[in-house]
Amino acid sequence: MDSGLYAAYTGLLARTQALDTAANNLANAGTVGFRAQRDYFRSVLAGSENEESPSQVGDAVNDFGVLGGNRIDLGQGTVTATGNPLDMALNGPGFFAIQSAQGVQYTRDGAFLRSDTGVLQTAEGEPVLDVGGQAITIPSGTINVGPDGSVSVTSAGVSAIAGQVGVFGFPAGTELMAQGTNRFAAPDGVQPAVVSAPVEQGALEGANLDAVHGTMQLILVQRQGEMMQKALSVFYNDFDKTATEELGRV
Repeated sequence: MDSGLYAAYTGLLARTQALDTAANNLANAGTVGFRAQRDYFRSVLAGSENEESPSQVGDAVNDFGVLGGNRIDLGQGTVTATGNPLDMALNGPGFFAIQSAQGVQYTRDGAFLRSDTGVLQTAEGEPVLDVGGQAITIPSGTINVGPDGSVSVTSAGVSAIAGQVGVFGFPAGTELMAQGTNRFAAPDGVQPAVVSAPVEQGALEGANLDAVHGTMQLILVQRQGEMMQKALSVFYNDFDKTATEELGRV
């Protein structure tokens, strides 16, 4: 059997899965702190490479790659000024930590606000954590956030530090688990560490994928999928012709 069939099939499978990823990326191109997902490929292993008598079909299939899954693109997004003193953007690697109902989650979305009780929180009412993993209480007054995340408040001419917003990073190779559109959770057993990433006050970081490139990627993947479908049709027609002309002679 022509191994080209396997190439066309795995190509169509990969493009179909990549289409879902491209569509999700485009749908969230306007989401604050969104991290796009990128496809990665792996070899197809139909059987063990250590077999004494590897199958011919297995060898044919193993020559091609399939989509292995998605990885989070941690590249920097565009930072846009908002003028809100409690909006914060990160310029560099790292995440803000949020105490959610599901446990501690990590995000690049720095659209924070001050609750009625003075707690720095998200729009959903989840506390933002400091470098020690505790909530931050901000008294009333003029708020200033330093590049290191230190939150100071000036009231009646007196300035005091209210806390330091934590910025956390993970060991290289850590695969964070997506929790919604712009939240992530750490794998079991992985402990984040405080990192130094400049915090910009009065600004938010957008998605690290813009709508133009997202649309182009979606169209590209669609066209590739269509080509793989046409290739499969060619092989199927060729097999039908062989069956009609050759099997009748047997």
